Amino acid sequence: MEATLATGSVPRVDTRRFYLWMAAVFILVAFGGFTPTYWAPVAAGTFHAPPIVHIHGVLLFSWALFYFLQTALVASGRTPAHRAWGLLGISLFSVVICSIVITTITVVRLDDTHGFGAASRRFSAVSICALPLMIGLFSLAIANIRRPDVHKRLMFVLMAAMMTPAVARIFLAFLAPAGASDGAPPPPFVSIPPMVVAVLLIVVAIVYDWRTRGRPHKVYLYGGLAVVLQNILTVPFSGTQAWMSTARFLESLGG
Repeated sequence: MEATLATGSVPRVDTRRFYLWMAAVFILVAFGGFTPTYWAPVAAGTFHAPPIVHIHGVLLFSWALFYFLQTALVASGRTPAHRAWGLLGISLFSVVICSIVITTITVVRLDDTHGFGAASRRFSAVSICALPLMIGLFSLAIANIRRPDVHKRLMFVLMAAMMTPAVARIFLAFLAPAGASDGAPPPPFVSIPPMVVAVLLIVVAIVYDWRTRGRPHKVYLYGGLAVVLQNILTVPFSGTQAWMSTARFLESLGG
């Protein structure tokens, strides 16, 4: 049983239970965040979008469920089973990344037909520019499978970062002024508040580390900083000619 001795008078704790609870939080955020703008309209039959959007949604939610399953296997002491399912995780993550690219291209092309092409290309930077960070975190996690303390924290940072879109849907659903949306994509800076919430999830893990091991793990510090910088730098970059040219190129790949 993986346990650490906390500082002061805090008793021994099982860190696996913490990660299992946080995996459940990720599922609640992922599902709850998209309920107002996706799951509820789909159930009511009022959501209409290309098939790739539905495929993308199923894949992302499946990824959150898979993370919970893997965390549960470790929490129950079935680490060999956790490793055996690892190849499926690599495959699923790869498909998720592909779905993000394809869905983004599809949405930009649809927005272009409605006269929102420029705004959609700028906003597409939010999802596309996040891919290098996501792929980097996942690759480092796979490279450190023999170092569980590093591996699980890299996966945690990745999952926290991937909660940003779900949190953004909550903000848009409940905080946007009534009648403010005309169907146009929002400006890229709206991704900053949801990013702050995602980073707060990492802060929770930092505090937990501080209580159980006496100091925060460097993966959380560097990973959290990377998440912040990636999101902040994306905002000004989304308006540059370099990005707009890249977005037009990606859009052309859709045919």
